[in-house]
Amino acid sequence: MAEDTAIGGAVDAVNRLTARWADAATGGTVFSAAGVWPLLAFLADGASGAARAELADAVGMPAEQARATARELLAVMRAMPGLNSALGLWTRQELAVREEWLAGLPTGTHEVLGEDLPGSRRALDAWAAEWTGGLIERMPVALDQDVVMVLASALALRTEWPRPFSELVLRPDAGPWRGRELTGLRRTGVRLDRAGVASGPHGHVTELKVPGDNGIDVHLLLGEQRMTPGQVLGTGVDVLARRLPVVPSGQLPYGDVGPGLRVEQQRCATPRPPELVVTTVAYDMRARHDLLDLHGLFGLTTAMDTRDGHFSGISPSPLAVGQAEQSAVAQFGALGFRAGAVTAIAPVAGGALPDLRHTATVVTARFDRPFGFLAVHRESRLVLTAGWVTDPTPYRR
Repeated sequence: MAEDTAIGGAVDAVNRLTARWADAATGGTVFSAAGVWPLLAFLADGASGAARAELADAVGMPAEQARATARELLAVMRAMPGLNSALGLWTRQELAVREEWLAGLPTGTHEVLGEDLPGSRRALDAWAAEWTGGLIERMPVALDQDVVMVLASALALRTEWPRPFSELVLRPDAGPWRGRELTGLRRTGVRLDRAGVASGPHGHVTELKVPGDNGIDVHLLLGEQRMTPGQVLGTGVDVLARRLPVVPSGQLPYGDVGPGLRVEQQRCATPRPPELVVTTVAYDMRARHDLLDLHGLFGLTTAMDTRDGHFSGISPSPLAVGQAEQSAVAQFGALGFRAGAVTAIAPVAGGALPDLRHTATVVTARFDRPFGFLAVHRESRLVLTAGWVTDPTPYRR
């Protein structure tokens, strides 16, 4: 029970970091707070002074709890079907690392950086490519003479749709994508509870759950046009945490009931069950994030100050954070979803009309303007990757 409580606390902390990161996002992007959070937790465990307090605030729990919780979270993630994840630590031969801090990392994590920098760089790149199935080919931080340590995480997830979408040409007649020919995706089903509307503090958000075949789902989120990416994705995180309810489309009245969502009765020749008709777009997104640009969000403000050391629990040598970056990828298509992220923190020293006698309820969900997504582990509700789609895949004839 205590372990379940710890994991639940970690999931909530990661998802809250997802929402805060989304609130700072601008334009189309993809990111993974699940890739950053364990690194911050291990750094918090080894930090001292103001850096320790700031990192603890960023991870959302006391620093003395962060290491154990991060270990448990990584173990849970490694056991998730469809998800590959890893933690890596590389240090220079001359850097003394405290054994008690190393003991808190997963077994087999630590390796030594050789004197051959190009060779070490190739090894780090190979690690990133291996753990992401080639989605991320390079470690996001630069390896130079100033770098004495690299702490990195990698994750890659893959899920397939049990019922694939059909591809079509989608030409939006309004909004930012008006006049473009996009790779549209359409699917019809009978589960009206897959779509619904949440009423958040900033407006209404339509949520569509696209279940994968291995316990990973992708939640598409369309807000009112005036809402920001952070407001839309934050509403989605609140829904996952059950802080906000979602009214399923089958319980909504007829008419335009939410952003991109309509419920109506249609005449048909024979009786048929209610239908949910989904139209969305394919996307293939890549993004790179310098975490130090948002140092306050990630608790790295003091840790960036190279005039002093901030990690006495990691090494007796003074250490400060010189680089912190993430590379992320997300691909949504007719057959399934793939995503990957590598995050690294590098401390430095210092026909005829039929007879229509019947009616059927038809719900149409249309995502034909910028929208958000959350890739979620179904059982734990942990957000693995998140993003905002502004540049969908063009249709290729």
